[in-house]
Amino acid sequence: MSESMRLCLDELRAHDHDRFLTLLFAPPLKRPALIALYAFNLEIARVAETVSEPMMGHIRLQWWRETLEGLPRGETRGHAAAVALHEVDAFPPGVLSALADERERDLSDDVFEDMSILEAYAEATSSSVMRLVAQAINAEKAEAAGEAIRHAGIAYALTGLLRALPLHASQGRLMLPADILLARNVDPHDVLAGKMNEELRGALSDVAGHARSHLASARAASYDVALLPALLPASLCDRYLDLMTAPGFDPFRTPVEVPAFRRQLRLMGRNITNRI
Repeated sequence: MSESMRLCLDELRAHDHDRFLTLLFAPPLKRPALIALYAFNLEIARVAETVSEPMMGHIRLQWWRETLEGLPRGETRGHAAAVALHEVDAFPPGVLSALADERERDLSDDVFEDMSILEAYAEATSSSVMRLVAQAINAEKAEAAGEAIRHAGIAYALTGLLRALPLHASQGRLMLPADILLARNVDPHDVLAGKMNEELRGALSDVAGHARSHLASARAASYDVALLPALLPASLCDRYLDLMTAPGFDPFRTPVEVPAFRRQLRLMGRNITNRI
């Protein structure tokens, strides 16, 4: 393993542990490509969380777009994830640049007007990453698994957004759909202030319900078992959603965490049954 790949793996272990664990179930020869892709996705997904103002985030994403343009010429600018992407040479720079474009939305103060818009965002980000992983494993089989990938990616993204609610609130960001907040009579100021109440609990339950629906659709869709490593992150949604919808749960007081060994056992069980 190259030094850049090792650095990427360390970042995934520290900041994207779910996907890090699923790498263990990927074909050994495919793992470098998946490590590089996940490391790049981690970089662009964390931009909004790591900058002090939106303009800096836009500059960072533009830096990535320019870096991706230079990858075919070996111009990596010394970034470990860029070096890893160049080493594996498995993903078209334009496709990766489109992922960076979608992350511009994270820097906006605009709320998601309704659930369908939030789901479209989830598909453009999370499902797109799953699709690239599936294509890296087997492009032909990935084409036939489009529906499973789409739903699994949306389920995983919605679950992740619910888990990240306290972090987003602390940064003045509200990533829940406005139609659900309005229907539940949720005061956005309460959310941003970290105040849990029954109205917000109802809204979280509604979003969790959509995540579960997409998860069920993914499980009902057809896909080749060879693509299971691409879909495995979604298999961890159940436990997270159960925790977040438990009576009396307060996301601002209790982090939504599942011990690593339990997640490993979950992934092993799903790998044995060949289903997410």
